[in-house]
Amino acid sequence: MTDRIHSINVVLEENTRVDDAEYILNAIRMIKGVIAADGNVADFESHMAESRARIDLHEKLFAVLRPPSGK
Repeated sequence: MTDRIHSINVVLEENTRVDDAEYILNAIRMIKGVIAADGNVADFESHMAESRARIDLHEKLFAVLRPPSGK
């Protein structure tokens, strides 16, 4: 017997206004088999996670671009 999926998460490229996201949610609701499609309002925790990821990416990028030490 194969595993069964009970839900699918969709992550938007950037935070979107609720009224603009309603078009996306309505399109998802029209897909056969979809019972519900709800949006999650961005909060402090998601902002903090994005900030940490951005800082981590900046540090890694600058580490690659930094000239080797000792030369």
